[in-house]
Amino acid sequence: MQESRGAQVTEPQNTRTTLALFSIAAAVLVVDQVSKAWAVAALDGRRISIIGETFQLRLVFNPGSAFGLFRGSTMLIALASAVITVAVTVWALKDPAVPATVGLVIGGGLGNLVDRAFRPPGFGRGHVVDFIYLSFWPTFNLADAAICAGVGMMLLEALREERK
Repeated sequence: MQESRGAQVTEPQNTRTTLALFSIAAAVLVVDQVSKAWAVAALDGRRISIIGETFQLRLVFNPGSAFGLFRGSTMLIALASAVITVAVTVWALKDPAVPATVGLVIGGGLGNLVDRAFRPPGFGRGHVVDFIYLSFWPTFNLADAAICAGVGMMLLEALREERK
């Protein structure tokens, strides 16, 4: 048996956690890329209002990072994203007590990394497809939402562990 954070974790439990982590990451990656393909095909020059001006679907190609920061540094952002995704994956595999929600972060990171690697204007300089618009928030995509949800759940778990 392995020990982690004071709790006993058996090998089958570790295997299930790893399988869940990678299954979630793969599902997020696929759903993100399918939604972006749909957005590129359906929203080119169009806006679809879901709730008036507050919630819309509109296509944006983001050459920067979150919130449109660091425009013109796409290659650096792609490299940093790759390093962070690998680091989070290695960390998650070493600590079987890490919740499978890390799969959300990994899948979201990979979803945006695929855009930076393979979308125009070229390898490592690709623009991320964003299409979910909220009037009070920068336009984002499902990968961004998965990353935020995963990090939020990990923070809540850390707070819960701290109170024990």
